[in-house]
Amino acid sequence: MHKDIATPGRTKEILGKYGFSFKKGLGQNFLIDTNVLRNIVEHAGLTKETGVIEIGPGIGALTEQLARNAQKVVAYEIDQRLFPILKDTLSPYDNVRIIHEDVLKADIQAMIPTELAGSKEIMVVANLPYYVTTPIIFKLLEEHLPIRGIVVMMQKEVADRISARPGTKDYGSLSIMVQYYTLAETAMIVPKSVFMPQPKVDSAVVKMLLREKPAIAVKNEPFFFQVIKICFAQRRKTILNNLASGLPNGKLKKTEILKGMAKAGIDPARRGETLSVEEFGALSDALLETFGEKTTE
Repeated sequence: MHKDIATPGRTKEILGKYGFSFKKGLGQNFLIDTNVLRNIVEHAGLTKETGVIEIGPGIGALTEQLARNAQKVVAYEIDQRLFPILKDTLSPYDNVRIIHEDVLKADIQAMIPTELAGSKEIMVVANLPYYVTTPIIFKLLEEHLPIRGIVVMMQKEVADRISARPGTKDYGSLSIMVQYYTLAETAMIVPKSVFMPQPKVDSAVVKMLLREKPAIAVKNEPFFFQVIKICFAQRRKTILNNLASGLPNGKLKKTEILKGMAKAGIDPARRGETLSVEEFGALSDALLETFGEKTTE
């Protein structure tokens, strides 16, 4: 068995060997605790038939644990300086492929049939770069990838937003998006002391398993998400004012907006964070005729 990458000593040794310095802009915080990594892998429920997509492998600490437990790992890394390091640290594993690409621009859908064709199921498992956690989760869910679930490390405050309920300050478009597509839970809280360099805040591992079908049925999914984003655009404003500002010609069509809200049974004086997923569904369906694309999916 090869020496684990995720120990303080081994991490320092690897970084020293390559003269690597952390780039603040890339949100690089490497895990230096093997138990935490093993826990993440356990929560992901990997088998030798699982293909894994990883984002931001760093020096390969989590990648190594994934490679030992999964059929194949495809990792997206944006920082070219890490490639020689990964080539070295992951040399014992022939089931890892590193792709030098920004995951937010990558065509993951097209990568799957070429790189993960032999996998019976696919999981996304990653220690996400903190500054792009939310856009990455949106992308993974909006693109309807053929995955079983997502198990990712993120800032604890983002994890709180994911599991937030209506009427709380953490509740927003991310909460609704994740709860619409998945069954989500915070699997573990991770102290800042197990990272190098130490971030300022604690982290959490969130497990999101894709629902067989979304939590509610809506007539037009892109419009549903558009309405949600508009309703949260300015949290202090009422839904009516946000919709009037955000929908095409909304200010001129306030009467139509009010009719739609009445049809959905929603008081125009309410604010976005008080609406449940079901209420947002009813609202977007009621506004669709006036404001949505004429073609529904």
